[in-house]
Amino acid sequence: MIAIGFDPGTARLGYGVIESEPDPRAIDYGVIVTDSDEPMASRLLVIHDAVTELIERHQPSAVAVELLFFARNVTTAMTVGQARGVILLAAAQRGVAVAEYAPSEVKQAVVGYGKADKRQIQEMVRIMLGLDDLPRPDDAADALAVAICHVQVSPFRARVGV
Repeated sequence: MIAIGFDPGTARLGYGVIESEPDPRAIDYGVIVTDSDEPMASRLLVIHDAVTELIERHQPSAVAVELLFFARNVTTAMTVGQARGVILLAAAQRGVAVAEYAPSEVKQAVVGYGKADKRQIQEMVRIMLGLDDLPRPDDAADALAVAICHVQVSPFRARVGV
């Protein structure tokens, strides 16, 4: 299974592509960066085009996206929600299944502790994917963690019908 994980944001959107068989390995990861001086509509178009290109290039069986869990800043929450919507749209346009995971689910699946910090997540992603160095930037490491969560959790969700 090839899965693309996304850590949504409008300034920096992390992505991580992994293959799960025979052992999980990273295929591609990084960030999609948009120019804060551009209008939001233009930034969302950049995200849409980049996400679409990633889907077309890697032909994933699933797209996994981190849920917006909590935000103190309403403006930030809205822009993250817009980026999430663009990711969901791009996946739907390409007929790719979408799964969504809460941050605590991702941390639990990757680290074994739902309140793990960023450094713990980066280190476990590095170990699980056999990377020589910590995946950077943080947004890309988080996206790889979302993809790992998906390949670990999706078989269980399928069995129980979630």
